[in-house]
Formats: sequence, C-alpha cells, structure tokens
Amino acid sequence: MTRIAVVGGGRIGEALVAGLLESGRATKDLVVVEPVAARAAQLAERFKIRVTGSVADAVVGADIVVVAVKPSDVDSVLAGLSKADLDTGREQVLVSLAAGVTTARLESKLPAGFAVVRVMPNTPMLVGQGMSVLAAGRYTDAEQLEIVGEMLEAVGKVVTVPEAQMDAVTAVSGSGPAYFFLVVEAMIDAGVSLGLTRDVASQLVVQTMIGSAALLDETGQSAVDLRAAVTSPAGTTAAALRVLERGALRSAFTEALHASKQRSAEQGASNE
Repeated sequence: MTRIAVVGGGRIGEALVAGLLESGRATKDLVVVEPVAARAAQLAERFKIRVTGSVADAVVGADIVVVAVKPSDVDSVLAGLSKADLDTGREQVLVSLAAGVTTARLESKLPAGFAVVRVMPNTPMLVGQGMSVLAAGRYTDAEQLEIVGEMLEAVGKVVTVPEAQMDAVTAVSGSGPAYFFLVVEAMIDAGVSLGLTRDVASQLVVQTMIGSAALLDETGQSAVDLRAAVTSPAGTTAAALRVLERGALRSAFTEALHASKQRSAEQGASNE
C-alpha cells in the first residue's frame, strides 16, 4: 500500500485522513504532521494513527507527501522537507493543496527531478463530496498523477487540467461553494419575507439545492434542459426567471468569476 504523510492537521487534512481510512487505507500507512499538541492528541485519538510535530520525521518512507497548510505556511513546510531524508529512489510525490503556490516554486525548493502535483480542492471535501483539480509538475509522470487522483477520490471527484488553468479552476470550484451558499442565504431570506419561518425556509432551500444537484449529477441532463423542464410557459417559474434575467444574473456571475480568477493570479504572483 502507498504510504501517505499529511502535513497539516486542520480541517482539510483531517477530512483527507478520514476519507482515506473510510476507503480502506490502513492506519499504519498514514501519518499526520500537527505541531499543536492538543490538536495532535485529538487526531491521534480519533483516527488511531501516528501524529508527529516533525515534517522531517513524517516524510521518511512516505510515497506521497501531502501539504495541507495555508499558503503562508508553505515555506516553513519546505524548510522542514529540506532537513528530511527525501528518497528520490522511491519516486516520492509531493502533493500541494495550498492555493496559489505553483509547481515551479515547489520544485525549486526540492531535490532536482522531484515529482510535484498541485491540487485545488474545495470545502465539500469535508463531507466526502469535494472537487479536487490536479495539475502535474514537470517531473510527474502519468502513473504518479493517477496514484494521486486515486487518493483524492476518497473525498470526492477528481479532474486534471494544465496548470495554466488553475486560476480559472479557483474561480469556478475553489471559490464556488461560497456562491452557492450566498444563493441559499438569499433564497432563505426571501422565503422568510414571504411569510415562512426561517426553519421551514431553510429546509426547503437546502433540500431543493441537494435534489437539484443530484438531478444534474445522476441524470446526465444539462442544466439548460433541466431548467426548461421546470419552466412552464407563462408559469410561476417563468415569472421568477424573468426577474432574475432582468437583474443580469448571468452577467453578475461572469464578472464575479473573472474577478476571482484575477485575484487568484495576483495571489499566485505574490507567492513566487
């Protein structure tokens, strides 16, 4: 079995470990790096895995090293890796979940030819429904990329894109959950304004979103077709959609995602 070291015991690191164990990974094949003693004890107790405060200690013998920390903490992780006995003969792979950190930057801090995979995850990973997007570094081969993809399938779905598209990915799926949460928030408030209790409005909106997403995922029909199926001519849905179109909903989303992509590019440049 592939041995995996997860550097970072925050919510994303914890979600990944939970998904890997649920998918059948052995506890002996996982180790987590968490410097905060209380948090380390919590993770060790929950998962019955080894938790250490040392990056150099954790990565010895690991086939995959997952960096699940904030972008501002990546340099300290890389410094820890520089002190480790990295074994290029094992074809180790470094997998970075840190937003905006390029594969080129990671490669520059690692031994020559070290395989790197950059990942843009999103928060639904916390409930096993994440969207993880992979971009391979210069020295990563197809087999290594496949192994990383299989690992991340434990917490959702996986696609691969050229690294040049990662800012667009950030705008669509990385930041995407917040857009849906805003829509849910607005619909709940509107439901309350119509006379529903907040509890009832919340149940109606959340389940409607869950069911709609399931229809998209399971039927294979496009959003256009499914929307048309709900929209009777001159009916209630058509009346609502006319108002949304007059409010330039499509244009607002286009502008919003372009703004997110631009900000992602700016943050990436500042991380170089």
